[in-house]
Amino acid sequence: MLGLATVGFAVNFWAWALLSPLGPRFEESLGLTSFEQSLLVAVPVVVGSLGRIPVGALTDRFGGRVMFPLVSAATIVPVLYLGLAGHSSLAALLTGGFLLGVGGTSFAVGVPFVNAWFPPERRGLAIGLFGMGMGGTAISALTTVKLVDAHGMANPFLITAAALAAYAVVAALLLRDAPGRTVPSEPPARRMAATLRLGTTWQASALYAVAFGGYVAFSVYLPTYLKTGYGLAQADAANRMAGFVLLAVATRPFGGWLSDRVGPVRVLAGTLAVVLAAALVQSSTPALTPTGTIAFLTLAAVLGAGSGAVFALVALLTPASRVGSVTGVVGAAGGLGGFVPPLVMGSLYGTYGSYALGLVLLGMVAAAALAYTATGLRRAVMGASPAARAD
Repeated sequence: MLGLATVGFAVNFWAWALLSPLGPRFEESLGLTSFEQSLLVAVPVVVGSLGRIPVGALTDRFGGRVMFPLVSAATIVPVLYLGLAGHSSLAALLTGGFLLGVGGTSFAVGVPFVNAWFPPERRGLAIGLFGMGMGGTAISALTTVKLVDAHGMANPFLITAAALAAYAVVAALLLRDAPGRTVPSEPPARRMAATLRLGTTWQASALYAVAFGGYVAFSVYLPTYLKTGYGLAQADAANRMAGFVLLAVATRPFGGWLSDRVGPVRVLAGTLAVVLAAALVQSSTPALTPTGTIAFLTLAAVLGAGSGAVFALVALLTPASRVGSVTGVVGAAGGLGGFVPPLVMGSLYGTYGSYALGLVLLGMVAAAALAYTATGLRRAVMGASPAARAD
């Protein structure tokens, strides 16, 4: 079940990330400004993020067996629209990107689905392994531009739609919800109100906005950053973005596994400290080889591990019947954390001709999150969970 869920997450994230590698191409063909290009790649992020709130609540109610095929099938519609008709103007792309956000909600389906299959002491690793499905964005980065160059604009979209359809059928036939899964009986509005009253919801949301938000922001904006800031070719920039994604994917389960053993507070504190240092190094726009490459790969590693640690925290402190609802809110915060930076970076570059201030701002946010992790979060975890007191 973990394997099936991870594949579904990867396929949906592949679809969710289709516009990002093509951002520089649309900038040239449609004459987009830096802000318009940033908006184009950010719209699927914000819609997919906010959509996680209702999708997470629906997963609590109906289970992943129903929701995974449903979300995958629904994502086929915007993928086909963008590939066949919706790439001729900014308005059409924004419309397709808005609907493409459905694919991003698959995260809020998979976390409660996987969580229910594992005991508490193994959930950090299990959810971290599921999180490797975010490597679907790497599939998009590695293949989209090449397929467009070789076979035309529609090709990568048609292939992705076929993959979504195949997964929807397989999921409908093979997925099974965990035996004894707790199904909430209270009305959705009351359940959501109770979720929002949980301290864990807001603590994890703030930290996920930094960790996963940073990952999302770089994964959608890095091709533009590298092309504009370093003059790389579109294909080279997309390949480097894929390397960033793959490293973050590889370290996410490590962050969950390590959190199971030493506690999520220690892992989060360590990763945030490194984010602060790497962001400040990159803010000077050093030479791409080797300093810039090392800075970005370091950011990828710690943002991936930090994302895994946040959901180890959720698994540790959240009642089983509310994991889907909490995941929806936390996932939305993470996605929104990834929506804002590309817009800020595009605006700052358009104004100052440099990305330095944007990276300094990332460092400042990481510093604030680190201070909270070392104080308020540590007290909250130790007070709420006997298992966490060893931390």
